[in-house]
Amino acid sequence: MTQITIATHNGNFHADDVFSIAALKSIFPSFNLVRTRDLDVIRQADLVIDVGGIYDPETGRFDHHQRGGAGARENGIPFSSFGLIWQKYGVQICEGDKEVAASIDAGLVSTIDAIDCGHVEGVAQGISLSQTISMFNPTWQEDAHFDECFDQAVMFAEKVLARFIASASGGLNAKAIVAKAIQSAADPRVIVLEKYIPWKRTVHAMSQEALYMVYPSSTGQWRIQTVPVEPGSFEDRKSLPTTWAGLSDEALQQETGLADAMFCHNGLFIAGSESFESTMKMAEMALEA
Repeated sequence: MTQITIATHNGNFHADDVFSIAALKSIFPSFNLVRTRDLDVIRQADLVIDVGGIYDPETGRFDHHQRGGAGARENGIPFSSFGLIWQKYGVQICEGDKEVAASIDAGLVSTIDAIDCGHVEGVAQGISLSQTISMFNPTWQEDAHFDECFDQAVMFAEKVLARFIASASGGLNAKAIVAKAIQSAADPRVIVLEKYIPWKRTVHAMSQEALYMVYPSSTGQWRIQTVPVEPGSFEDRKSLPTTWAGLSDEALQQETGLADAMFCHNGLFIAGSESFESTMKMAEMALEA
C-alpha cells in the first residue's frame, strides 16, 4: 500500500491541528506528514488538515477557516479541524463504539473546537488542553524548530487521547454493571458492588433512593461511601453517623461494636472494615442513625 500524505499548515500550531494528527495516527500508523501553506503541495496531499480553505470529507479536505466555516453542532459549538476529523474517523478510532466516540466528542473534541473557534461560552475557565498544546510552540527566546515542537505536541496529544478513550470506555462499561447492582439491591438505599468501578453518574441517573455504596478496596478490605446529593457535590444524601467522625481501629471498634472496623473519615463520607459483613452492619447502623 502506498503511504499516504497528510498536509497541515506550518508555523504556529494549535490543539485542533495537533489533535487531528494524533487521532489520525491511530488509524494510519505510517504516513508522510507535510507542514506547509504551499497550495500546490496541499493539492497533492491525500488528507488536508486545518488549511486549504475546503471542507469536503469525501476528498479528504478538513479545513474550517473558509467563509461560512464548516458547520456547527446542535449546541452551537462550531467545528474546527479536530471536530471534522472526529466526525469522519471518530467511531473507527474508537473501534466501532459509537457511544465512546460520542463521549469523546462531548468531553474533549467539542471543547477544543470551541476554544479554537472562539466559541467560549460554557467552556470551563483555567488551564485548558488547548493552552497546554500552545505552550509546545517555541518562544521567541528559544532556538527551536516549529516542526520538532509540533511532533512533541502530537506525542503528548496521542497519550491524552488514548486516556480519554480508555476513560470513556471504562465509564460506559461500568454503567451496565452499576445499573444491574441497583436493580438487584436487597435494600435500594444500599448498593453493593463486587469491585470498585465508577458509579456516581449512573447512581444519580437511576436511583433517588441510594444513600450508600459498599464495595471492596484494592487492598482487600471493604468500604462504605456516601452518595452525594449531585455529582461533584460535597453534600451527602445521608452522612455517616457523627459519632464515627475521625475514629479508627480500636476507637471505632468500641464505638460500633465491630471487631474489624478500621476507620471513618472525619468528613463522614467514607468508612471501612476488614470484612463485607461488618461493612454491611455499618450500613445498617448508618441508616438508623
